[in-house]
Amino acid sequence: MKKSNTVHNMVFFYIPLALLVAFAVFPYLWTFLTSIKPDNELYTSTVRYFPQHPTLKNYVDLFQKSNFIKNMMNSFFVASVTAAISLFVSVLAAYAFARFNFKGKIYFIVSFLLINMFPAVLLLTPLFVIMRKTGLLYTPYSLVVAYSTFTIPFSVWLLTGYIRDLPVSLEEAAMVDGCSRIQAFLRITLPLTAPGIVATGIYIFITAWNEFVFALMFTNEATRTLPVALQTFIGQYDIQWGLLTAGGVITTIPVVVLFMMVQRKLVEGLTAGAVKG
Repeated sequence: MKKSNTVHNMVFFYIPLALLVAFAVFPYLWTFLTSIKPDNELYTSTVRYFPQHPTLKNYVDLFQKSNFIKNMMNSFFVASVTAAISLFVSVLAAYAFARFNFKGKIYFIVSFLLINMFPAVLLLTPLFVIMRKTGLLYTPYSLVVAYSTFTIPFSVWLLTGYIRDLPVSLEEAAMVDGCSRIQAFLRITLPLTAPGIVATGIYIFITAWNEFVFALMFTNEATRTLPVALQTFIGQYDIQWGLLTAGGVITTIPVVVLFMMVQRKLVEGLTAGAVKG
């Protein structure tokens, strides 16, 4: 019986799981292997899965022959500022939606959902006109404003449900003990909301880090971000596979490190409210 269960688990669980993991990991592995291949192994008539003479030349050329460091700093600035501003606005708005009743509340919440139903590219033309008239075009701040227009509505909707699940009695007990509404929010609600804030912050950061269309339209050579910088390695008649894959590997490292640093709180935030006792 035990042997039968082992075979059953192997066939219906471990083997499908291994295939799924391999399917998910293969593109990243292939990108890394391509990034350490010399040019004479990249442009061949036969496919070579593993490099015969691994080299870091593509990474060296990436930093020495392009503005990749500047592009990375631009991406860090845009993603970090967008996450900070969006979280600040979203946490306060979500608390208001979760704890107060006011006229038009349900319509505001529904409007946040409706905004996320439409592709963000519809905002491209009006935002471009606004940025040009306000003098923000071709500056990092234009991307911060543009990204906030579609990260804040989703973040408010996400955090509203999280805060609503927190017992109101905790804040009431704090106010009975002498805390004001603001003090109860800062000392009780905000710390308990930390996992949800982290999860939302990760979503905002990755959205701003990976966005391409707005970055292509609102930046120039001095202010372009990583996705646009990677696109420059794709020419009309030639693709610089070595630099492209090396840049792709470097671009994923900050996101992976960020996930590793906040993994525990991220899981708590994503699963919060799933089980109620």
